[in-house]
Amino acid sequence: MKSVFKPVLLAALLATAGVGAFSQIQAMGEGDACPGHAVYERMGHKDPAWRQARMEKRAAEIKAALKLSPPQEGAWASFAAAMKPLADLRTRHQSDRAGLATLPTPARIDKVKALHTQHAQERMAVIDQRGEATKAFYATLTVEQKKVFDDSTLHHFGRAGRHGGHGSANGPIKL
Repeated sequence: MKSVFKPVLLAALLATAGVGAFSQIQAMGEGDACPGHAVYERMGHKDPAWRQARMEKRAAEIKAALKLSPPQEGAWASFAAAMKPLADLRTRHQSDRAGLATLPTPARIDKVKALHTQHAQERMAVIDQRGEATKAFYATLTVEQKKVFDDSTLHHFGRAGRHGGHGSANGPIKL
């Protein structure tokens, strides 16, 4: 009798947990992919104004740390302009998906594949443009400034990870 009771109890516990999880999923809003997105949005991360303000603050911190000379200011302005967020690109990508619901499944699959290819090409063009702007600005820096810039932007290339050391007093300033 004991051996039958444990599996039944375990199944009942799992079913109860599943019902709780299912009701949480149903309670989420239409646009929420997971509960973490609500927190992410409440913190302002999806707000273009919040992102712009954060980017400008981090850029100002790096500029101050670099102690640019007057002849370097023009190169900085070009670099900073190239690094601005591309809200129009993101908005257009979202609007590209608008007509998908009206398409039959095979056509929808083809359309999504084409959109992914197009968006990847657009992202690569932006990466290339930003890379060239960064290289042009970097060429104007002194050896000491290059060290500051390298330390301040290294997290973009994998050192600090997603959440490591963003602009702390002891860590590098992140762009």
